[in-house]
Amino acid sequence: MANKQAKRAVDPKRAAQVARHLWGAGCVTIKATPSFRWASGLRSPIYTDNRVLLAHPKRRNGITAAFLDLIKTEKLACDVIAGVATSGIPLAAILADHLKKPLVYVRPQAKAHGRGRQVEGELKKGQRVILIEDLVSTGGSSLKAAAALRKAGAELTHVLASFAYLSEQAQQRFAAKGYQLHLLCDGESLLEQGLRQKYIGPRQAQAAVRFFAKLAEQF
Repeated sequence: MANKQAKRAVDPKRAAQVARHLWGAGCVTIKATPSFRWASGLRSPIYTDNRVLLAHPKRRNGITAAFLDLIKTEKLACDVIAGVATSGIPLAAILADHLKKPLVYVRPQAKAHGRGRQVEGELKKGQRVILIEDLVSTGGSSLKAAAALRKAGAELTHVLASFAYLSEQAQQRFAAKGYQLHLLCDGESLLEQGLRQKYIGPRQAQAAVRFFAKLAEQF
């Protein structure tokens, strides 16, 4: 676990609230052995599926409120909200509706037919865009989406995600590419609340901590 005296990459109170919503909605599964294969090929004992939030209005509204509070607290101005396909799109749509902003979304790659777009929706050159992602593991898909938005003419500095397993490493990686990554929750908060609310026991938490150390090698 991270040093308690170190400056956290997330707001601890907000992160704890978001972690409780993720656990309460059933988004998080942790096993004592590496039982899940990520898209990157890594074998992991933990899997977080934030799409489950769509079925839980109360929990979903809690995550939305946390995003809106972060945007207000950090004074993040934008002209357009963008979502990373596919999991970031529902969150981006909800936030765009609350903020009364246009919405676009970014495909993993440009379509091979039609207009051949990777960024879908109406985006004008020079518009300030906030990119929304559901979670960040190694950050590859989010950075690819951010690059596509910049290529399409967006002024993009801020990327928001509900969760990252390794918040500090993720923020450093995004900063190296010229983006500021804002997170609602981190792995430390997730494990703390999982143990406190008895969703997991010490064996699962220890397996996750070992995996986080392995994951750090991917950054």
